[in-house]
Amino acid sequence: MLFKGKAITYGRDIDTDAIIAARYLNSSDMAELAEHCMEDIDPTFVERVQPGDIIVAGENFGCGSSREHAPSCIKAAGISCVVAKSFARIFFRNAINVGLPIMECPDAVDSVSDGDIVEVNADTGVISNLTTGQSWQGQAFPEFIQKIIEAGGLVARTKERM
Repeated sequence: MLFKGKAITYGRDIDTDAIIAARYLNSSDMAELAEHCMEDIDPTFVERVQPGDIIVAGENFGCGSSREHAPSCIKAAGISCVVAKSFARIFFRNAINVGLPIMECPDAVDSVSDGDIVEVNADTGVISNLTTGQSWQGQAFPEFIQKIIEAGGLVARTKERM
């Protein structure tokens, strides 16, 4: 699995309410929710994001409530992968469950600037900044997680196996 896109950068402690505010959670339409993704911390996100872009963020990305809407909304907005220094535990699991690729790599986060072109190889764990030519070794996805993500999430993977 290879992901390539423009980096959209954020700091640390981006909570699920910042990813998708609770006031929008009366809808389960992911396309509608994607229109409000990151709205409270980055009103320009929806205008700037292009399919395949990659969020690059600091520590504790996805902290806060356990809502699955947060990773689903990010995925629906067109983000192909999230690279962070660390993820909140429940966000990490929810991201895998909905098929949103995520990878921890503090060194990459420290060296990627907003707008850089980033490539993430989920098979090898290599993250490359194509703008600067730098590369870092992150943790590759285990095969079972790759299969969940490739299927589009845990439910889709379970259906495939039945």
